[in-house]
Amino acid sequence: MPRLTPSPRLAGLLCPPDPVEALDGVRVLVVDDAHLLDDSSAALVLRLALKGRTRLLVTVREGVPVPRDVSRLWEEGLLPRMTLALLGESECGELLSRAVGGYVDALTVRRLHRASRGDLRLLRELVVAVHAGGDLSHVSGTWTWRGVPPMTARARELVEETIRDVGGDEREVLELIASGRPLKLVTPGAGVTCGVLERLRARGLVTVNDRFSIRLVHPLHGPVLRAAAERRVASDPSGARRLLPTSATTLEAECEELAVRAYSGRLSGIPRGAGERMAEDDTGWDEPAMPEFCARRARVARLRGETRETIAWSREGLRRSPHHRACLAELAHASAYIGDLTTARQALSRGPAPRGDARTRMSGDARTGMGEDVRTGIGGYVRTRMWLATERARTWTLAAEGDLDGALRSALRAAGDDPLEDDMFALHDVARLGTPELVVDRLADLADRAEGDLAPLLAQHARALAGRDGEALDKVARGLADLGLALYAAEAFAHAALVHDDRRASQSSRNRAAALAGTCQGARSSALVNLALPKLTARQRQIVSLAAAGLTNRQIAEQLTVSIRTVANHLCDAYARLGSSDRADLGRLFTVG
Repeated sequence: MPRLTPSPRLAGLLCPPDPVEALDGVRVLVVDDAHLLDDSSAALVLRLALKGRTRLLVTVREGVPVPRDVSRLWEEGLLPRMTLALLGESECGELLSRAVGGYVDALTVRRLHRASRGDLRLLRELVVAVHAGGDLSHVSGTWTWRGVPPMTARARELVEETIRDVGGDEREVLELIASGRPLKLVTPGAGVTCGVLERLRARGLVTVNDRFSIRLVHPLHGPVLRAAAERRVASDPSGARRLLPTSATTLEAECEELAVRAYSGRLSGIPRGAGERMAEDDTGWDEPAMPEFCARRARVARLRGETRETIAWSREGLRRSPHHRACLAELAHASAYIGDLTTARQALSRGPAPRGDARTRMSGDARTGMGEDVRTGIGGYVRTRMWLATERARTWTLAAEGDLDGALRSALRAAGDDPLEDDMFALHDVARLGTPELVVDRLADLADRAEGDLAPLLAQHARALAGRDGEALDKVARGLADLGLALYAAEAFAHAALVHDDRRASQSSRNRAAALAGTCQGARSSALVNLALPKLTARQRQIVSLAAAGLTNRQIAEQLTVSIRTVANHLCDAYARLGSSDRADLGRLFTVG
């Protein structure tokens, strides 16, 4: 009987080849979620590692059981093990900028980081869902996202993983908190035991402050738990009374606190309160104080040199109240700092007109900031405060345009001539623009009446500028930096660098100015421009500033009332001194270094 020889295909089915041999040609093999492999698949991965001809990238989830053959990969040194930590906020921002190919505003980064808690998988899911829903918008070169975090099926699954093993009383408490946050313990130790809360706090699931106010740490635990919480409360009404909601917000108190901090100089360590949570969660639309909170928060960010964050907070307030004057003023002020004159001008055009008679007399306490939020006689006062904020924004917009004479006139208009109405920031603007002798005495008098460390420092800055005292300017700069006013400190160091007689001392001040300016998110002021472009005359710096802001030679000539040829000649001379002939690269030349 003839012997039958099976075909190669049939032979492969009857005697399958060794899987390791079948994968012999594979140079790189990625095994995702290897903790889910069955025993035979795990054994195959181990054999591939032992053979060493295939590069392996194996991922497992932390804190879950792993097949024995998978754990041997790192236990026996076959593969190096690397633990991927959660992303920090700055890392999240950098990753998002690379993903969308542009700048992502600070509030969007903070919201996505807080929603994902730094989990790369959840971050990716949220970004994809936000983009797919058309909620990621591109405005003035900045990517922004506002709205409720999208809860896709995959996002819900990833969030549920973090609380899957929470049960019993702890689960019930989480559901109650999710159904009515923020919540307050009525009596310490009553209803919900301190032991339950302590265990939840130790696991990083809730926070409990010194007033026994309780909140979920993860912002997405609320949506996941809420449905279950409603069923729990419906079936056990007595359980719903264990925790009672506090008042909806403390926005007015937070606005007052931000105003006091701004004028006293206590700008570091600002706690996250109801206003920031509402902005991040896109809630509080029925809170009339929310736009004002955004404006106050923007001002604090601007004083700290966080220019992009100032813009983000201003835009958030304008989303809620499109014509809020304080938000428009902060948007114009910060946009002028970074050279975005189009946005600055548009914001100013929506604010109050520059009228010298728009101001209304106020008490000295109010204008030093201590009474800024007093609501008695508010009609005239609010118009004054809004006018002052807008005029100061106009001052720095004019300075950014290179119109330093116009900027000084605007600053003097904001400073006024009545000591009872003095505002220390308006007075200090006059000094920052190069005429400190006009306000030295008034700032000194104001420093004697104001509370906090900031007013005396601003007065010392003006006096040191007027006296061209490099050592005193360095001392002031260090004090401003300690308070957290990075841009103001950078300017003071820049002033010191320009007046020091000793070259080494001048270079030291210059280096400190450069380091601080580098933290100010692209801000540049007159003092920093003077330090960055020391080889140019004042007129050349003015024309180069306008050219860097995007104006054509004709527009510059019209604005300065000179001929186009004069503008071109100044630019050519400036290019020669700076060693550059690229108009598009002018912005880089403003960097202090």
